[in-house]
Amino acid sequence: MTNQNFKIENQGILKEIIKSIQQINYGEVVLTVHNSKIVQVETKEKKRF
Repeated sequence: MTNQNFKIENQGILKEIIKSIQQINYGEVVLTVHNSKIVQVETKEKKRF
């Protein structure tokens, strides 16, 4: 596995990722990357009782 650094070109994407992390209590924030570009941000929320 290689360690590649890539630049987030669109600051809106970074804001969306931060917003997703701040709003979730339990779960996952999944980033989908194609050709070194973030193409999807997916949030899976878990409810704990």
